[in-house]
Amino acid sequence: MGLAKTRGDGLGFASVRRIVVKLGSAVIAPGGRLDEEAIVRLAGDMATSDREVVVVSSGAVASGFRALGLEAMPRSIVQKQAAAAVGQQRLMAAWAGAFQKHGRVVAQVLLTADDLDDRARHLNARRTLEALLAAGVIPIINENDSVSYAEIKLGDNDRLSALVAGLVGADLLVILSSIDGVYEQGDGKRVIAWIENIGAARRHIRAGTSEVGTGGMATKLDAAEIAVEAGAHVVIARGAQDRVLARILGGEALGTHFPAAGRGVGARRRWIGRSTRVRGTIVVDEGCGSALTERGASLLPSGVVGVEGEFGEGACVAVRYKDGRVLARGLTSYSSGEIRRLRGKKSADIERTLGYCYREEIIHRDDLVLTAGSKGERS
Repeated sequence: MGLAKTRGDGLGFASVRRIVVKLGSAVIAPGGRLDEEAIVRLAGDMATSDREVVVVSSGAVASGFRALGLEAMPRSIVQKQAAAAVGQQRLMAAWAGAFQKHGRVVAQVLLTADDLDDRARHLNARRTLEALLAAGVIPIINENDSVSYAEIKLGDNDRLSALVAGLVGADLLVILSSIDGVYEQGDGKRVIAWIENIGAARRHIRAGTSEVGTGGMATKLDAAEIAVEAGAHVVIARGAQDRVLARILGGEALGTHFPAAGRGVGARRRWIGRSTRVRGTIVVDEGCGSALTERGASLLPSGVVGVEGEFGEGACVAVRYKDGRVLARGLTSYSSGEIRRLRGKKSADIERTLGYCYREEIIHRDDLVLTAGSKGERS
């Protein structure tokens, strides 16, 4: 099953240089009230570490909605945005004060999906974070909830933390929550200490979130999957524990550890595979699918049997079989309308069909990233 009840290395994380720490609302703003004592405790734990630390902090909406006269977390987008606008400055003031006690400076970084979706903005965000870390500043990252809307929202800070881990090349992502880790059969009692097969681990989770959170264990497993593919170890642990980060770094078996899958995928390919959003779908036949997955070929027009959605040249699209199995994601050389005209044709017919030819491939193999399992996963 790929699941083990004891930790696999037992050596801690002595070689870890850069860490992303994600803090959920249930940890720092339980019940919708900012817990400044928790923030002071966690800041002290991170500030005294000799590693580079990036913080992904939830809590803006949770710490701001009561100031709007609301008694429960808002449900409408507008109220959430207003609560975030109030709560974000409270959240940052708390973090700045807590880290200042240890002589550390923090920086606020607010991101939306567009910042990671657009390649130029993605690279700019990475350069900014690298500059902050080089200066010894601790970035405090959150989704820009006060301006985000459905089309540009990342969805939850678990996913954001995993994308940030890939963005900055982190060695370790620590997700601190209100639970101890992944429980066996979701029983809330027995923690699985070591998980290599995330797919097999999904049968152990149950639906649900905290009253102030947006995610749950399912989103944490999604985040773990993204981060381990980017070459980072992941630990999910309870954030209320004293010196939790120091103890994890020291090798204490807290929470659930997901070992890194290695660093074989370059930054650009990680961006194609995970960070940027899919704008449409190209459906291919079995022969084309085999060429992509077994021979590392480019996607040619002859293998295309269908196009779904409307997108422009250079868009990121999913590539799948007719039965729904997803093979890959890639950047197209042509728009959806152009690909519909080219489907089933030979590359030599592109110029005759369109009147021009940008390139012979619909998606060049350098712009194509296969999904896990290479044979495709059902969407």
